[in-house]
Amino acid sequence: MSQNRLPVVPTVTVLAVIKTRLIGATKGHALLKKKADALTIKFRQILKKIVETKTKMGTTMKASAFALTEAKYAAGEHVKHTIFDNVEQAHVRIKASTDNVAGVKLPKFEYSNDGAESKMDMTGLGKGGQQISSCKQSYTTAVELLVELASLQTGFLALDTAIKTTNRRVNALENVVKPKLENTISYIKGELDELEREEFFRLKKVQAKKKRDMDAKEAELAALQADGTQDPASGGLVGSLLDSAKDEDLLF
Repeated sequence: MSQNRLPVVPTVTVLAVIKTRLIGATKGHALLKKKADALTIKFRQILKKIVETKTKMGTTMKASAFALTEAKYAAGEHVKHTIFDNVEQAHVRIKASTDNVAGVKLPKFEYSNDGAESKMDMTGLGKGGQQISSCKQSYTTAVELLVELASLQTGFLALDTAIKTTNRRVNALENVVKPKLENTISYIKGELDELEREEFFRLKKVQAKKKRDMDAKEAELAALQADGTQDPASGGLVGSLLDSAKDEDLLF
């Protein structure tokens, strides 16, 4: 225990400071524990959505590849040149934002389509129009799922890092900081109790010495009174009338 404590001077002021720090560490531990639980719940929700989205993604990509094969079969290989020539700008946009989960900012991507008319709407009217439209719709759904999957996986990685960091802090407070503060408080209380016992013992010694001195003085006083060499009223010594010593002259 002597090693697992703070090097402090055992005083009442330091004890109050350490107690305040322990209260703060306890509150911080509780808040971080709640934060870790909230992040873990969100982490599991995102993981479930990732599994579902990947399952849909496999089915959608399979359908998209088959639709592309149908479009090439119906319209011919030259249809790709027609599509490239008629595409001037992308109509699918990705909007980036952030989502706050228990103080952790997660990147979030959203799929958006401006819905503008394009020359692609007229592509394939002469031959294979239905297959080209179906292929376009399949790949649009695939892009939408890709954006959602990218958002989920990015948030998944960010949450994983945040959960690890929070758990390290929780473990540090629970296993290092709080025990050290508690051991320090126990050490200070023990030292203060020891000082109190020493002070009490010292006071008892002082009182015992004072009592012995008073008893000795009273015994000496009683002995002098018994010999008649001390005036009981004034407490002074009584002079002998037979004493031949001369008094000092008084000058008026």
